[in-house]
Amino acid sequence: MPQVVRSRIAVLHGAHPAAPLPRSFRSLADRAAVEVLHRAARVLVASLPVLTDRLVEALYEQEPGYRAAIDSDRAEVWQEVHHSLRHNVGSLIQPREFRDAAHRTSRWIGEIRAEQGVPLDAVLHAFRMGGAMVWQDLVDETARRDPDDVRLLVHVAADVWNFVDEHCGIVADAYRQAERRLSWRRENQQRLMVAALLDGTARIADVCEAAAMLGLPEQGRYAVLAVASAPGGPQQQGLARPPLNLPAALSGAAPDGQTPPDGPPHAAPSPEPGGRPHSAPSTAPLWHTGPDTAFAILRLTGGPGDPGDPDELHAIAAALDAPAGTRAGIGSAVDGLAALGDARRLAETALRACPASGGTVLLDEHLPDALVVSSPALGSALADRVLGPLDRLDPSDRDVILETLTAWLDADGSAQRAGARLYCHRNTVLNRLRRFEQLTGRCLTRPRDAVEVSLALAARRLLVG
Repeated sequence: MPQVVRSRIAVLHGAHPAAPLPRSFRSLADRAAVEVLHRAARVLVASLPVLTDRLVEALYEQEPGYRAAIDSDRAEVWQEVHHSLRHNVGSLIQPREFRDAAHRTSRWIGEIRAEQGVPLDAVLHAFRMGGAMVWQDLVDETARRDPDDVRLLVHVAADVWNFVDEHCGIVADAYRQAERRLSWRRENQQRLMVAALLDGTARIADVCEAAAMLGLPEQGRYAVLAVASAPGGPQQQGLARPPLNLPAALSGAAPDGQTPPDGPPHAAPSPEPGGRPHSAPSTAPLWHTGPDTAFAILRLTGGPGDPGDPDELHAIAAALDAPAGTRAGIGSAVDGLAALGDARRLAETALRACPASGGTVLLDEHLPDALVVSSPALGSALADRVLGPLDRLDPSDRDVILETLTAWLDADGSAQRAGARLYCHRNTVLNRLRRFEQLTGRCLTRPRDAVEVSLALAARRLLVG
């Protein structure tokens, strides 16, 4: 076989060939070369089934990306290859008649292979393998008919390989467009599924599908984190997730807390076959942003029959790094994806128990406050009933008594420690407490009254405005 033909195959892995010369520069040798090309291409058209068999077998042996598709449905791959060869070889003979059909076929192959998950490199390699096989058969057929005509094919080699490169570009564009559509559709489905789980509107029959889609165990342990800006503070409109840093074990990120670049912001990486061990979850949180609040699904340790680490939520709350003015609430742990609606409501309750100035509240550590904010009307009524008499005082006097009362309760009833916090003598603290009792008719040594006073203070603090 002439060496010039063999060396031409090196174009497969090299730079693109030069563009063909304008028609005005075509020589008589070029015209003769086109006639030789057409004559050999007609022979290939007549033997397309054999050529298709050879290319499918070569793909199976040399391209691992196609092996699974061929094992799954060899006839479908055969038809695809045959259809492509018929239009592409036909384009060598009648370019005007076959050009559009050949382009449509290449676009269709790019789209269907993207949907099937065949790597783009494998698809492009398959096209170049087909181009190399067609070119070699053209050379072999020409050499069989008249060896002297082989040298004429050099005049059309650039055109043939430009044709192959053109279709590789068409396939790549169609593949990437389909990939973007699939990615958008997948992310939209994930977003809708996460929203349904958090709203509690997901059907029980869909929970198993949701677990597979999100890469989460159906019966795992979860909690929900709710995040919002302080009232009147700057709103984070349109963000996929609020600007806060989660502990490294939860973020699935590098130590700087940034979201990993390889993966959609809402989606957790798919688990290995069989799922992750319950003892070591490292799935990044799934974020869902609402109009005023962003929610994150937190995967916790443990599972069915395994309560996990009882201090895990406390550690998450302690390690949470939120910007100033950000309010964050972490609800109690729940079992199973189907209970995420309850987890979201618990997280919202914890968020309502956050101070207006910002901070992080773990629901399990603020249950009395959660009781108050869960029923704002009753909380306000309790505050008015217990603390209402203080409103008749001068505001500065009222605030001093409330501040002293709060410090005394926080100090577990120790006037000494409360005085240290307030920078005053313990007797001053006791005098202010006695004045409170006189004004309200409450006795702070009576447990029932102490509970009511504590809840009323929480209501006054959390329900103002």
